[in-house]
Amino acid sequence: MKAIALTRYLPIDDAQSLVDIELPDPPKPTGHDLLVRVEAVSVNPVDTKVRSPKPQVEAQPKVLGYDAAGIVEAVGDKVTAFKPGDRVYYAGDITRPGSNAQLQLVDARIVGRPPSSLDQAQAAALPLTALTAWELLFQRMPYDSENGGKGKTLLIIAGAGGVGSIAIQLARRAGFTVIATASREDTIAWVKEMGAHHVIDHRQPLAPQLWALGFDTVDAALNLYDTSGYWEQLGEVLAPQGHVGLVVEPKEPVRLGDPYKFKCIGIHWEMMFGRPRFQTADMDEQGRILDRVAQLIDSGELRGTHHDTLSPINAQNLREAHRRLESGTTIGKLVLAGW
Repeated sequence: MKAIALTRYLPIDDAQSLVDIELPDPPKPTGHDLLVRVEAVSVNPVDTKVRSPKPQVEAQPKVLGYDAAGIVEAVGDKVTAFKPGDRVYYAGDITRPGSNAQLQLVDARIVGRPPSSLDQAQAAALPLTALTAWELLFQRMPYDSENGGKGKTLLIIAGAGGVGSIAIQLARRAGFTVIATASREDTIAWVKEMGAHHVIDHRQPLAPQLWALGFDTVDAALNLYDTSGYWEQLGEVLAPQGHVGLVVEPKEPVRLGDPYKFKCIGIHWEMMFGRPRFQTADMDEQGRILDRVAQLIDSGELRGTHHDTLSPINAQNLREAHRRLESGTTIGKLVLAGW
Protein backbone atom coordinates (compact mmCIF):
# COMPACT_ATOMS: atom_id res chain seq x y z
CA MET A 1 0.00 0.00 0.00
CA LYS A 2 0.98 3.63 -0.47
CA ALA A 3 1.81 5.54 2.67
CA ILE A 4 3.51 8.72 3.88
CA ALA A 5 5.98 8.24 6.69
CA LEU A 6 9.09 9.44 8.49
CA THR A 7 12.17 7.86 9.98
CA ARG A 8 13.82 11.10 11.13
CA TYR A 9 12.21 14.08 12.84
CA LEU A 10 13.06 17.08 10.68
CA PRO A 11 11.88 20.63 9.93
CA ILE A 12 8.97 20.60 7.52
CA ASP A 13 10.93 22.42 4.80
CA ASP A 14 13.23 19.38 4.58
CA ALA A 15 12.02 17.07 1.80
CA GLN A 16 12.86 14.06 3.99
CA SER A 17 10.56 15.16 6.84
CA LEU A 18 7.66 13.26 5.26
CA VAL A 19 8.22 10.87 2.36
CA ASP A 20 6.18 8.65 0.05
CA ILE A 21 6.81 4.95 0.64
CA GLU A 22 5.32 1.52 -0.04
CA LEU A 23 4.45 -0.60 3.01
CA PRO A 24 3.00 -4.10 3.37
CA ASP A 25 -0.77 -4.14 3.75
CA PRO A 26 -1.93 -4.49 7.37
CA PRO A 27 -2.82 -8.03 8.51
CA LYS A 28 -6.38 -9.32 8.53
CA PRO A 29 -8.31 -7.61 11.36
CA THR A 30 -9.02 -9.53 14.55
CA GLY A 31 -10.94 -8.75 17.72
CA HIS A 32 -12.46 -5.26 17.72
CA ASP A 33 -10.44 -4.04 14.72
CA LEU A 34 -11.66 -2.77 11.39
CA LEU A 35 -9.51 -2.67 8.26
CA VAL A 36 -10.34 0.62 6.56
CA ARG A 37 -9.46 1.84 3.07
CA VAL A 38 -8.62 5.48 3.72
CA GLU A 39 -10.06 7.99 1.25
CA ALA A 40 -9.43 11.32 3.01
CA VAL A 41 -7.41 12.57 5.97
CA SER A 42 -7.04 15.87 7.79
CA VAL A 43 -4.18 17.45 9.70
CA ASN A 44 -4.14 18.61 13.32
CA PRO A 45 -1.57 20.26 15.58
CA VAL A 46 -0.79 16.84 17.08
CA ASP A 47 0.63 15.78 13.69
CA THR A 48 3.13 18.62 13.68
CA LYS A 49 4.02 18.10 17.36
CA VAL A 50 4.76 14.40 16.84
CA ARG A 51 6.80 15.22 13.72
CA SER A 52 8.69 18.17 15.25
CA PRO A 53 12.52 18.03 15.08
CA LYS A 54 14.26 15.77 17.60
CA PRO A 55 17.34 13.52 17.47
CA GLN A 56 15.37 10.27 17.62
CA VAL A 57 15.56 7.99 14.56
CA GLU A 58 12.90 5.35 13.84
CA ALA A 59 14.09 1.87 12.95
CA GLN A 60 10.94 1.38 10.85
CA PRO A 61 8.95 4.02 8.95
CA LYS A 62 6.43 5.75 11.23
CA VAL A 63 3.04 6.71 9.76
CA LEU A 64 1.29 9.71 11.31
CA GLY A 65 -2.27 10.93 10.77
CA TYR A 66 -5.10 11.17 13.27
CA ASP A 67 -8.23 11.86 11.24
CA ALA A 68 -9.68 9.75 8.45
CA ALA A 69 -12.75 8.93 6.44
CA GLY A 70 -12.92 5.73 4.45
CA ILE A 71 -14.60 2.44 3.65
CA VAL A 72 -14.51 -0.74 5.75
CA GLU A 73 -12.65 -3.53 3.95
CA ALA A 74 -12.87 -6.25 6.63
CA VAL A 75 -13.85 -6.65 10.29
CA GLY A 76 -12.52 -8.56 13.30
CA ASP A 77 -14.43 -11.35 15.00
CA LYS A 78 -15.69 -9.11 17.85
CA VAL A 79 -17.07 -6.39 15.59
CA THR A 80 -20.86 -6.24 15.38
CA ALA A 81 -21.62 -2.61 14.44
CA PHE A 82 -19.86 -2.46 11.06
CA LYS A 83 -19.52 -4.57 7.94
CA PRO A 84 -17.43 -4.38 4.76
CA GLY A 85 -18.57 -1.53 2.54
CA ASP A 86 -19.65 0.79 5.38
CA ARG A 87 -18.51 4.42 5.38
CA VAL A 88 -16.68 5.34 8.58
CA TYR A 89 -14.81 8.24 10.15
CA TYR A 90 -12.52 8.35 13.17
CA ALA A 91 -9.51 9.99 14.83
CA GLY A 92 -7.78 6.75 15.75
CA ASP A 93 -5.19 5.90 18.39
CA ILE A 94 -1.86 7.73 18.74
CA THR A 95 -0.18 4.50 19.89
CA ARG A 96 -0.90 2.75 16.56
CA PRO A 97 0.06 3.45 12.91
CA GLY A 98 -1.81 6.50 11.64
CA SER A 99 -4.15 7.29 8.78
CA ASN A 100 -1.62 8.59 6.23
CA ALA A 101 -1.77 5.25 4.43
CA GLN A 102 -4.16 3.59 2.03
CA LEU A 103 -5.14 0.93 4.59
CA GLN A 104 -5.39 1.23 8.37
CA LEU A 105 -6.41 -0.96 11.28
CA VAL A 106 -8.56 0.88 13.85
CA ASP A 107 -10.59 -0.22 16.85
CA ALA A 108 -14.29 -0.19 15.93
CA ARG A 109 -15.21 1.20 19.36
CA ILE A 110 -13.70 4.60 18.50
CA VAL A 111 -15.23 4.73 15.00
CA GLY A 112 -18.45 6.41 13.90
CA ARG A 113 -20.66 6.57 10.84
CA PRO A 114 -20.05 9.91 9.10
CA PRO A 115 -22.76 12.41 8.23
CA SER A 116 -24.58 11.27 5.09
CA SER A 117 -24.76 14.90 3.97
CA LEU A 118 -20.96 15.26 3.81
CA ASP A 119 -18.50 13.79 1.34
CA GLN A 120 -15.41 11.93 2.51
CA ALA A 121 -13.17 15.02 2.55
CA GLN A 122 -15.69 17.00 4.58
CA ALA A 123 -16.18 14.07 6.97
CA ALA A 124 -12.44 13.62 7.52
CA ALA A 125 -12.24 17.17 8.90
CA LEU A 126 -14.38 16.36 11.93
CA PRO A 127 -13.39 13.45 14.19
CA LEU A 128 -10.45 14.65 16.30
CA THR A 129 -11.76 18.17 16.78
CA ALA A 130 -15.35 17.12 17.42
CA LEU A 131 -14.26 14.53 19.98
CA THR A 132 -11.95 17.03 21.68
CA ALA A 133 -14.59 19.74 21.91
CA TRP A 134 -17.38 17.39 22.99
CA GLU A 135 -15.34 15.56 25.62
CA LEU A 136 -13.94 18.82 27.02
CA LEU A 137 -17.22 20.74 27.19
CA PHE A 138 -19.62 17.97 28.12
CA GLN A 139 -17.57 15.28 29.87
CA ARG A 140 -14.52 16.93 31.45
CA MET A 141 -16.35 20.18 32.26
CA PRO A 142 -19.70 19.93 34.08
CA TYR A 143 -22.05 21.02 31.30
CA ASP A 144 -24.85 19.08 29.66
CA SER A 145 -24.75 18.92 25.87
CA GLU A 146 -28.40 19.87 25.47
CA ASN A 147 -28.96 22.84 27.78
CA GLY A 148 -25.97 23.07 30.11
CA GLY A 149 -24.96 26.52 28.89
CA LYS A 150 -28.23 28.36 29.42
CA GLY A 151 -27.60 31.66 31.15
CA LYS A 152 -23.81 31.17 31.01
CA THR A 153 -20.99 32.80 29.08
CA LEU A 154 -18.12 30.90 27.44
CA LEU A 155 -14.88 32.42 26.17
CA ILE A 156 -13.00 30.43 23.51
CA ILE A 157 -9.36 31.29 22.86
CA ALA A 158 -8.41 30.49 19.22
CA GLY A 159 -11.95 30.25 17.91
CA ALA A 160 -11.02 29.93 14.23
CA GLY A 161 -8.96 26.74 14.63
CA GLY A 162 -10.25 23.24 14.17
CA VAL A 163 -11.36 22.61 17.75
CA GLY A 164 -12.60 26.17 18.19
CA SER A 165 -14.74 25.95 15.05
CA ILE A 166 -16.76 23.01 16.34
CA ALA A 167 -16.64 24.10 20.00
CA ILE A 168 -18.35 27.38 19.11
CA GLN A 169 -21.22 25.47 17.52
CA LEU A 170 -21.57 22.87 20.28
CA ALA A 171 -21.49 25.57 22.97
CA ARG A 172 -24.03 27.77 21.24
CA ARG A 173 -26.34 24.79 20.74
CA ALA A 174 -26.03 24.04 24.49
CA GLY A 175 -27.20 27.56 25.27
CA PHE A 176 -23.98 29.42 26.03
CA THR A 177 -23.37 33.01 25.04
CA VAL A 178 -20.18 32.42 23.07
CA ILE A 179 -17.31 34.90 22.93
CA ALA A 180 -14.55 33.75 20.58
CA THR A 181 -11.14 35.26 19.92
CA ALA A 182 -9.83 36.08 16.45
CA SER A 183 -7.50 38.79 15.17
CA ARG A 184 -7.68 38.89 11.37
CA GLU A 185 -10.53 39.90 9.10
CA ASP A 186 -10.90 36.38 7.66
CA THR A 187 -10.78 34.62 11.04
CA ILE A 188 -13.25 37.10 12.55
CA ALA A 189 -15.64 36.36 9.68
CA TRP A 190 -15.16 32.61 10.15
CA VAL A 191 -15.92 32.52 13.89
CA LYS A 192 -19.02 34.61 13.30
CA GLU A 193 -20.06 32.14 10.61
CA MET A 194 -19.55 29.32 13.11
CA GLY A 195 -21.99 31.07 15.47
CA ALA A 196 -19.95 33.19 17.91
CA HIS A 197 -22.11 35.89 19.48
CA HIS A 198 -19.12 38.17 20.08
CA VAL A 199 -15.51 38.32 18.88
CA ILE A 200 -12.52 39.81 20.69
CA ASP A 201 -8.83 40.03 19.78
CA HIS A 202 -6.55 37.59 21.61
CA ARG A 203 -3.56 39.83 20.81
CA GLN A 204 -4.99 42.51 23.08
CA PRO A 205 -5.76 42.33 26.83
CA LEU A 206 -8.92 40.29 27.28
CA ALA A 207 -10.54 41.91 30.31
CA PRO A 208 -11.06 45.43 28.86
CA GLN A 209 -12.60 43.94 25.70
CA LEU A 210 -15.00 41.83 27.76
CA TRP A 211 -15.94 44.83 29.92
CA ALA A 212 -16.64 46.83 26.75
CA LEU A 213 -19.11 44.11 25.73
CA GLY A 214 -20.80 44.29 29.13
CA PHE A 215 -19.25 41.15 30.68
CA ASP A 216 -17.55 41.64 34.04
CA THR A 217 -16.60 37.95 34.07
CA VAL A 218 -17.20 34.77 32.10
CA ASP A 219 -18.50 31.50 33.54
CA ALA A 220 -16.18 29.27 31.55
CA ALA A 221 -13.29 29.41 29.09
CA LEU A 222 -11.61 27.07 26.63
CA ASN A 223 -7.95 27.87 26.05
CA LEU A 224 -7.17 26.04 22.82
CA TYR A 225 -3.86 27.73 22.09
CA ASP A 226 -1.24 28.80 24.66
CA THR A 227 -1.98 27.66 28.21
CA SER A 228 0.75 29.62 29.98
CA GLY A 229 0.33 32.68 27.75
CA TYR A 230 -3.28 33.25 28.80
CA TRP A 231 -3.19 31.74 32.29
CA GLU A 232 -3.12 34.97 34.27
CA GLN A 233 -5.65 36.73 32.04
CA LEU A 234 -8.13 33.86 32.31
CA GLY A 235 -7.70 33.81 36.08
CA GLU A 236 -8.69 37.45 36.06
CA VAL A 237 -11.79 37.16 33.87
CA LEU A 238 -13.22 33.83 35.09
CA ALA A 239 -16.04 34.10 37.60
CA PRO A 240 -15.79 32.49 41.04
CA GLN A 241 -16.59 28.76 40.71
CA GLY A 242 -16.00 29.02 36.99
CA HIS A 243 -14.28 26.44 34.78
CA VAL A 244 -11.39 26.45 32.34
CA GLY A 245 -10.73 23.75 29.74
CA LEU A 246 -7.21 23.10 28.44
CA VAL A 247 -5.73 21.06 25.58
CA VAL A 248 -2.14 22.38 25.27
CA GLU A 249 0.53 21.69 27.89
CA PRO A 250 2.06 24.89 29.35
CA LYS A 251 5.31 26.08 27.79
CA GLU A 252 6.41 27.33 31.20
CA PRO A 253 5.24 26.79 34.80
CA VAL A 254 1.88 28.28 35.82
CA ARG A 255 0.71 29.24 39.29
CA LEU A 256 -2.19 27.14 40.56
CA GLY A 257 -2.85 29.42 43.55
CA ASP A 258 -4.42 32.86 43.53
CA PRO A 259 -6.74 33.59 41.80
CA TYR A 260 -7.59 30.02 40.71
CA LYS A 261 -7.53 28.59 44.22
CA PHE A 262 -9.40 31.43 45.89
CA LYS A 263 -12.04 31.59 43.15
CA CYS A 264 -12.45 27.78 43.27
CA ILE A 265 -12.00 27.60 39.52
CA GLY A 266 -12.22 24.11 38.06
CA ILE A 267 -9.30 23.18 35.77
CA HIS A 268 -10.10 20.50 33.19
CA TRP A 269 -7.69 18.75 30.83
CA GLU A 270 -8.70 17.05 27.61
CA MET A 271 -6.59 14.57 25.65
CA MET A 272 -8.71 12.95 22.98
CA PHE A 273 -6.38 9.95 22.74
CA GLY A 274 -6.77 9.17 26.44
CA ARG A 275 -9.55 6.62 26.04
CA PRO A 276 -7.96 4.50 23.28
CA ARG A 277 -4.44 4.87 24.67
CA PHE A 278 -5.42 3.43 28.04
CA GLN A 279 -8.19 1.14 26.74
CA THR A 280 -10.65 2.65 29.21
CA ALA A 281 -13.85 0.79 29.99
CA ASP A 282 -15.81 3.54 28.25
CA MET A 283 -13.70 3.92 25.11
CA ASP A 284 -16.76 3.11 22.99
CA GLU A 285 -18.09 6.52 24.08
CA GLN A 286 -16.02 7.99 21.26
CA GLY A 287 -17.97 6.02 18.69
CA ARG A 288 -21.22 7.27 20.24
CA ILE A 289 -20.02 10.88 20.17
CA LEU A 290 -19.08 10.63 16.50
CA ASP A 291 -22.47 9.12 15.67
CA ARG A 292 -24.21 11.93 17.59
CA VAL A 293 -22.17 14.62 15.81
CA ALA A 294 -23.11 13.06 12.48
CA GLN A 295 -26.81 13.19 13.42
CA LEU A 296 -26.54 16.85 14.39
CA ILE A 297 -24.84 17.74 11.12
CA ASP A 298 -27.38 15.84 9.04
CA SER A 299 -30.21 17.58 10.92
CA GLY A 300 -28.67 21.00 10.24
CA GLU A 301 -27.94 21.74 13.92
CA LEU A 302 -24.18 21.73 13.29
CA ARG A 303 -22.14 22.40 10.16
CA GLY A 304 -18.86 20.96 8.97
CA THR A 305 -15.58 22.76 9.62
CA HIS A 306 -13.73 21.76 6.43
CA HIS A 307 -12.08 24.81 4.85
CA ASP A 308 -9.50 23.67 2.27
CA THR A 309 -8.56 20.47 0.41
CA LEU A 310 -5.26 19.38 -1.09
CA SER A 311 -5.20 16.46 -3.53
CA PRO A 312 -3.87 13.83 -3.88
CA ILE A 313 -2.71 12.40 -0.56
CA ASN A 314 1.07 12.40 -0.97
CA ALA A 315 4.17 13.58 0.85
CA GLN A 316 4.44 16.88 -1.01
CA ASN A 317 0.88 17.89 -0.14
CA LEU A 318 1.17 16.61 3.41
CA ARG A 319 4.33 18.66 3.94
CA GLU A 320 2.43 21.68 2.65
CA ALA A 321 -0.42 20.96 5.05
CA HIS A 322 2.02 20.72 7.98
CA ARG A 323 3.70 23.95 6.86
CA ARG A 324 0.37 25.79 6.82
CA LEU A 325 -0.59 24.41 10.21
CA GLU A 326 2.74 25.42 11.73
CA SER A 327 2.25 28.96 10.42
CA GLY A 328 -0.61 29.38 12.90
CA THR A 329 -2.85 31.00 10.30
CA THR A 330 -5.09 28.13 9.18
CA ILE A 331 -8.85 28.48 9.43
CA GLY A 332 -11.10 25.53 10.18
CA LYS A 333 -9.72 22.21 8.93
CA LEU A 334 -7.32 21.38 6.10
CA VAL A 335 -7.97 18.05 4.37
CA LEU A 336 -6.11 15.81 1.92
CA ALA A 337 -8.23 13.59 -0.32
CA GLY A 338 -7.67 10.84 -2.88
CA TRP A 339 -4.60 8.75 -3.67
